[in-house]
Amino acid sequence: MTTALLTDHYELTMVQAAVGRGTAFRRSVFELFPRRLPEGRRYGVVAGVGRALEAIEKFRFDEAALEFLRSKNVVNDEVATWLADYRFSGDICGYAEGEIYFPGSPLLVVEGSFAECVLLETVLLSIYNHDSAIASAASRMTAMAEGRPLIEMGSRRTQEWSAVAAARAAYIAGFSSTSNLEAGRWYGVPTAGTAAHSFTLLHDSEQEAFQAQLDALGVGTTLLVDTYDVEAAVRKGVELTDGQLGAVRLDSGDLALAAREVRDLLDDLGATQTRIIVTSDLDEYQIAALRGAPVDGYGVGTSVVTGSGHPTCGFVYKLVARADSDDPDDLIEPVAKKSLNKNTVGGRKFAMRRLDDHGRAQAEIVGIGARPDNDGNDRDLMVELVRDGEIVGREDVSAARERHERVRAELPPAALRVSKGEPAIPTIMLEADGDVAHNPYAPRT
Repeated sequence: MTTALLTDHYELTMVQAAVGRGTAFRRSVFELFPRRLPEGRRYGVVAGVGRALEAIEKFRFDEAALEFLRSKNVVNDEVATWLADYRFSGDICGYAEGEIYFPGSPLLVVEGSFAECVLLETVLLSIYNHDSAIASAASRMTAMAEGRPLIEMGSRRTQEWSAVAAARAAYIAGFSSTSNLEAGRWYGVPTAGTAAHSFTLLHDSEQEAFQAQLDALGVGTTLLVDTYDVEAAVRKGVELTDGQLGAVRLDSGDLALAAREVRDLLDDLGATQTRIIVTSDLDEYQIAALRGAPVDGYGVGTSVVTGSGHPTCGFVYKLVARADSDDPDDLIEPVAKKSLNKNTVGGRKFAMRRLDDHGRAQAEIVGIGARPDNDGNDRDLMVELVRDGEIVGREDVSAARERHERVRAELPPAALRVSKGEPAIPTIMLEADGDVAHNPYAPRT
């Protein structure tokens, strides 16, 4: 399926006007970046890189797409002919998936002709803004869970295909599994699931429902115990499994109190290895509040798939440099917006994370027009993703997951607090000569 029409109308009208003016094929550099973090957040997580590369690969104008554009007078015949052969032929580098980001981080640098780069704006922003919002929220939740597993179960709370992307992003940020089977099939995310309250209500008694589930899934399954009376359900589950029940799930009420009562009951019944899983509209704040309760795992739905109050990251995609002609050897000059509260920093960017002698992150260093000097401990953040139109940065989702766990551990301890705060580390912008540049994306004090 082509991704070429997952875009905004004005991307194509810009190309048509630029073709008419003779400026469409000037060599250009676009940058995808955040001006700021969502309010109160201390860091963000990059997600969607792999999906974006898939979208670039499929960005082709087939005959049906071209016919639609012609019929609606979006483009003229000259531009339609050019679109028929469209293939992105430029270069893209950026932050690897699972990496941490801060205000002003150059998450993606796209270089090629103006026409071929500008067409990618909307689809790249759609993917990055959605997936990074999910991963950023999920990372806060997994940090609060302190090693206890979380299952993503929010498919019914978002658009059906967004649910697949959300499951992938949550897994990158540390969730252990998802309820979404398409995410399991397409991206290899582990899937999990047992039964809902409707299954219990289907049967003539709770015992009959539990026995049917145990017969189908074995004693290691998780029984949902709050359809009627929690204590009676726990006792029946333990009895039916001779104390070998895998887990019970609590989905309502005061979860901290209920978990303590159920833990005491399980232990009294000899089911000391039976785990307690809690669900019910959890978010990072509730997970943090449950850290002292005898909870062994969490199921999170609405909050994670909606970014826990921040469903987008506010990323933008801006032209930061361009040549004055079509000559491939022409120098690329910085360009920047000067509009109020939306100004940008011109010039191609390079980024690294400054680390101290103990490997702890101290600052985000962004070089303008030149790579910053590395003092020996610093870590380069940008990797090659596309070279001459060919995808070179493809990787398995597990690699992004492992990266996120590793780079989050570099952050100062304060970064993992869920209370509102400023970015965990500052972003320092450097001119090509090494002087500190004005950073319009720095938090306002």
